[in-house]
Amino acid sequence: MSAKIRLYVEHPLGEGQTVPLNRDQAHYLFGVMRLAEGAGVLLFNGRDGEWLATVSAAGKRGGALAVSSQTRPQQAPPDLWLLFAPVKKARTDFIVEKAVELGAARIQPVQTEFTNSERIRQDRLQAHAVEAAEQCGATTVPEVAGLLRLDRLLADWSGSRRLLFCDEGAAGAPSGLNGAAPGGPWAILVGPEGGFSDAERARLSALPFAQTLSLGPRILRADTAAVSALTLWQHHLGDWR
Repeated sequence: MSAKIRLYVEHPLGEGQTVPLNRDQAHYLFGVMRLAEGAGVLLFNGRDGEWLATVSAAGKRGGALAVSSQTRPQQAPPDLWLLFAPVKKARTDFIVEKAVELGAARIQPVQTEFTNSERIRQDRLQAHAVEAAEQCGATTVPEVAGLLRLDRLLADWSGSRRLLFCDEGAAGAPSGLNGAAPGGPWAILVGPEGGFSDAERARLSALPFAQTLSLGPRILRADTAAVSALTLWQHHLGDWR
């Protein structure tokens, strides 16, 4: 049996188990995707890998899936965080979606001095992360954390996690990754549309665990910078090597 639809569930997965569906999941599978009893669905929960299941009961308000066999083992992404200053709604959604696709393990919105958005809908962004994981074949869904001030985040930072901050002032310089050693925890910080303030740039530059990341000869928009930085890191240090 083949299946193209992937669904994130919180229920444990294993051979012979039955996974109950809530109303939203049932609406998606049976109302939107028009699946019927006997159809195949791929399931993952972020812990047990990916499993093939069959629709055993289909209703408007619920249903059930019978789990049969594992199709992929659990695959954890690299220990990479993406820290970014929220921008306009659609572009923030884009950053979260692409961070999942590019293998970020945690997504942390940060409030900088020039951040335009002072609040986020954490639940909505987490839902976007789930949808992105379903679409891209990931077996984990990164947590989208609540908005946190950058200075408070840095004050509690563990020095074992290296930090790359994307500084528009470094445009045209080498990326800075060629000499970096792979392995261990990392984080990438992307600033707001207005860039980092002079005080923020000075503080970041003075941190022993931080280094500047250049993203080429041109100044990029915040959402483009996030995708570019994640791609560079994955190519040099991540699971693309």
